[in-house]
Amino acid sequence: MYKLIINGGIALNGHVKTAGSKNSSLPILFASILANNPIILTNTPHLSDVSTTLRLLMDMGAEFILESDNSLFVDGSKLTNLVAQYNLVKTMRASILALGPMLAKYGKAKISLPGGCAIGSRPVNLHLKALEDLGASIKVESGYIYATAKKLIGAEIHFDQISVTATENIIMAATLATGTTTIHNAAQEPEIVDLVNCLIKMGAKISGTGTSMITIEGVDELSGVTYAVCPDRIEAGTYLVAAAITGGKITIKNVHYQSMRAILEKLLETGADIKTKENSITLDMKGKRPKAVNIKTSTYPNFPTDMQAQFTALNAIADGHSTITETIFENRFMHIPELSRMGANLALEGNTVVCKGVKSLTSAHLMATDLRASASLVLAGLATTGTTTIERVYHLDRGYETIEEKLKLLGAQIERVQD
Repeated sequence: MYKLIINGGIALNGHVKTAGSKNSSLPILFASILANNPIILTNTPHLSDVSTTLRLLMDMGAEFILESDNSLFVDGSKLTNLVAQYNLVKTMRASILALGPMLAKYGKAKISLPGGCAIGSRPVNLHLKALEDLGASIKVESGYIYATAKKLIGAEIHFDQISVTATENIIMAATLATGTTTIHNAAQEPEIVDLVNCLIKMGAKISGTGTSMITIEGVDELSGVTYAVCPDRIEAGTYLVAAAITGGKITIKNVHYQSMRAILEKLLETGADIKTKENSITLDMKGKRPKAVNIKTSTYPNFPTDMQAQFTALNAIADGHSTITETIFENRFMHIPELSRMGANLALEGNTVVCKGVKSLTSAHLMATDLRASASLVLAGLATTGTTTIERVYHLDRGYETIEEKLKLLGAQIERVQD
C-alpha cells in the first residue's frame, strides 16, 4: 500500500495541465454499450475509476485498446454477459450507470448494488422508479438489481430530488426507448452536458441539457464516434486551492472556467487575484494569507460538494471565522477529525462545520478516508511546515491523475512511497 510524504510550507508556483473529467469519462464509457460500433475517447484521465469501469465492461464482453496517442478505443457494442459483478462494482458507485444502457439495448440487466466512497447514503431508488416509469420490471434480491423490459417506452419522469447519476442513467436509457421522455428536476452539471453532447454525436435526439428539464426522443440505434472528454473542473479547483492555501501563483491549463464560476467566486473572496483566458486560469495569492469564506454546497451551478473538503482545509488556516454547510451528503465530513489532529479549530454542528482559522497547522500522520477528503489532507500538508504522512492514498487515485507528479511541477516536495 502506498502513502504520500509531504514536506510542506512551500508556496506553489508554475503551470499544470488538468486531465479529462472523471465524472464525464465514466458515463461516456458506459454509453459505449448503446453504440452499434466502437467509440474512441480522447482526453481520458488515467484514474483507477476509469480502469475499474474498463474492467467491468470487459467482464461483460467489451473490448478496449489504449492507443499510442493515449486515446481510448472502446467496443461495447456486443456484450455477452449482462451482469455487473459485485467484486468490480463494490468500489465505484458509478457502476449503476451500466443499468440504463444495458436495459435499453438488450432488454435485461443484472447489476450489483454499487459501492464507492463512504460519504453518505446514495439510494438507487430514483434510478429504479424512473426505469419502471419507462416500462421496466425491476426487483432487488441478494444485493443485485434484476431489470427486464421488452422495450422501454418514453414517459414523463419527475425526480423527487436532483441526482446526477440518475439523470445520466435515464438519459441513456431513453435514447433507445420508443417515443419521447421528459425528465423534470434534472441535474444540470457540465458533466451531464458532456455526456449528452457525446450521445448527440452518436445520433441521439436530446434537448434541454443544462436546464432542469431534458427531453429525449428515442431513436432506433446509435453509432460509434470520436469524442474528447471535457476537462476536470474539480481537479482544476483543487490545484487552485493548493496555490491559495500556500500563498503561491499557478496557471491551470486545459480548463473551461465558465463551468467553475462558483469555485472562482469563492477563491476571489479569499483575496486571490484571478485571471481567466479561453483555456486557462491563473491564480496569484501574492504570498498573502487567505481570508475565510463561508461555503454552502448545492447542485450546479452552485458550489459543488466535491470542493467542500478542499475549502475546509483552506478555511482551517485562513484569516477569520467561517461556516461550511454540506447539503448533498450527510457524512461528508470525515476529513474533520484528521484536520483537527493538525491543530485546525473546527466544530461540527449537524451538517455545518464552524471554523476559526489558525495561522498555521502542525504536521501529522494522517489517514485518508475518501477521495475528496484525501485531497483536503494533501492541501493541508502542503500548507504546513514539517513532514506530513498520508496513508491509504489509493482513494486519491480514483479521481486525481498522478497528483504528486503535478504538484512537484509546481514546486511541492511530495513523494509516493510504498509501505
